[in-house]
Amino acid sequence: MKVAPSRFSVTELAAPLPTTLLRELNHRINNEFASAISQVSVAAVRTDNVEVKSALSNVVELLHQYAGVHRALRMPDPNVVINAADYLRALCHSLNRSKLEGMGIRLVFSADAVWLESERCWRLGMMVYELVSNAARHAFWAEEGEIRVELSRARAFAKCKVSDDGTAVAGVRPGRGLRIIGDLATSLGGRIDHSNSSGGRSFALSLPFSGQEHRANRSNSRSLHWTVSERSLEGPQHAQL
Repeated sequence: MKVAPSRFSVTELAAPLPTTLLRELNHRINNEFASAISQVSVAAVRTDNVEVKSALSNVVELLHQYAGVHRALRMPDPNVVINAADYLRALCHSLNRSKLEGMGIRLVFSADAVWLESERCWRLGMMVYELVSNAARHAFWAEEGEIRVELSRARAFAKCKVSDDGTAVAGVRPGRGLRIIGDLATSLGGRIDHSNSSGGRSFALSLPFSGQEHRANRSNSRSLHWTVSERSLEGPQHAQL
C-alpha cells in the first residue's frame, strides 16, 4: 500500500526552506531545554526529600535525552554531501535513549555508507524519526519488541526501511504523520510503500540519487551494522565493519 499524500502541497515541501528561521528556532528550543534542565536541577539540589530529589533527577535525565533527540534532528550544514549512515545512527541512538529503552523495545540499525545532500538527509531523518516513534507508540501494546532501521544503496537509489515485529492493527486509517511522510518522500523524488503482515509492519523508501550524490557514492562501499540498544555503542568507532 502506498502512503497517501497529505493536504500539504509537494510544491510547498520542495521549495527552499527558510533555513535562517529554522536555525533560529532550533537555537531557541535548545535554550529552552537548557533553561528547563537548569531549573529542575536547582530544585533537585535544594530539596531535602530523598524521593523528590530522585524523581527530579530522573526528570533532568529525561530532559537531557529529549534534548539529544532535538540535537540529532538539527539541520546539518547547507550545500554539502554527508554520510546518511552517521546522521541516522546518531538519531537512532538518541531515540533509543529517550524512548525505547524504557519500553523494552530493541532498536537495530544497519547501514551502508550512503552519501546524501545535507537537506535531503535531514528530511530523511524526519521520516525515520516519525516512523520509529509511530512504531513505538502503536505496534507493541506494552510488550517488548524490535524495530529495525535499514539503510542501503541499490545502484542509483538510496533505500531506507523501517520495520517492526509488533502487532499490526487492521483497518487503521493513516494519520497526519504518515501523510506528511508520504509528501516528504515525494518531495525527495522518491516513494514510500507500506505493508502489514502477521509479523509486523514495514515502510520502505526508495530515493533516487542526485548527480552530486551519485558521484559521492561511487567511491564508498562501507557497510555498518550495530544494535543501537546496546549502551556500549556510543560512537561510530564501535560499529562492526
